[in-house]
Amino acid sequence: MKKLRVGILFGGRSGEHEVSLLSAASVLKAIDKDKYEVVPIGITKDGRWLPAEHAENLLTGKDRAEARHLRAGDPETTPAAAVLAQGESVVVPPEPVHRESGLVPFQTDASPMRRASDRAINVDVVFPVLHGTFGEDGTIQGLLELADIPYVGAGVLGSAAGMDKDIMKSLFIAAGLPIVKHVTILRSTWENDAKCTQKLIEKKLKYPVFVKPANLGSSVGISKAHDRKELGPAIEEAAKFDRKIVIEQGVGGKKKKAREIECSVLGNDDAVASVPGEIVPGKEFYDYTAKYLDEGSQLIIPAKLTKVQTKKVQELAVRAFKAVDCSGLARVDFLMEPRKAGKIYLNEINTMPGFTSISMYPKLWAASGLAYANLIDRLIQLGVERHADKKKNQYSR
Repeated sequence: MKKLRVGILFGGRSGEHEVSLLSAASVLKAIDKDKYEVVPIGITKDGRWLPAEHAENLLTGKDRAEARHLRAGDPETTPAAAVLAQGESVVVPPEPVHRESGLVPFQTDASPMRRASDRAINVDVVFPVLHGTFGEDGTIQGLLELADIPYVGAGVLGSAAGMDKDIMKSLFIAAGLPIVKHVTILRSTWENDAKCTQKLIEKKLKYPVFVKPANLGSSVGISKAHDRKELGPAIEEAAKFDRKIVIEQGVGGKKKKAREIECSVLGNDDAVASVPGEIVPGKEFYDYTAKYLDEGSQLIIPAKLTKVQTKKVQELAVRAFKAVDCSGLARVDFLMEPRKAGKIYLNEINTMPGFTSISMYPKLWAASGLAYANLIDRLIQLGVERHADKKKNQYSR
């Protein structure tokens, strides 16, 4: 049998570039090479796409310099949706090739007789191991939809909704899911009248509060403000990363910390949840440093919950997955009041969570009986199945 050709897409322009490299390295190491032909595709921090022969250098920090640094939207690029780096960047073909859809390199000296498919980065399915902006927010998913290429994970809507914490919370509320009190403000509103905005926040929420960029992950830009003095700097930090800032009331109050529970979800229309796990941060909360740099945090798998609480977390995780129209995979995060029978709040959903072999998403599935390599295999199957289901759609009368 012909091997399925899988493009592992990693890197990207987001603040989670380094996390993506760690995830991709783990996937490339664990994927079944007897079953799949693997094509690494890297994206540098400034948006340049690197084909297989250079992509793996990105994982080791050996990204080579390029003469051109054009990106989609730059005046000198082609009118098509493109990210250009002479001879190795890609554009979506005007229409998908009948048998082999692909991302086509843009070459100014290409012969007019040369077929697009001869110059394409042809793959059967893409595994976008991209976290955060320009990867987990629906942008790369839209590119792959235009190219008619199957891919792993949530679609355009699910990715975009899962990335924007403000929109995500609106969908959770509409689905009747329990979330903490929150306020969303715009960066421009804060810049124009910080004092009035501060009063609005304090009228609706009690300290401590968590201040977050609406569109980012891996706890980048997140701060905990214990009082008014810390609120302003926390908002300024979050505003570096997004025009929308979400402020959430802390669970547990001033003296106690919330329990942080996580649950992995896998599937398309019939998604299932893993055993829940708990994170005990080495710091005050599970921020970027605690996740990736310090070793003081503790992962407890399975979480020490009652059977009723476990079932509740799993049920809420699947409901959250469906509320944002997710598919493939997601990690759903919860906050639980520190008392024994504490209330459970849905915090957020991550449509492309950290994917190293020691990340919480695969570890929860390993504890549920699905090994890392088999999890990768299942996700690829789900991506192919979802694409086949979409092909049943009729787009014209």
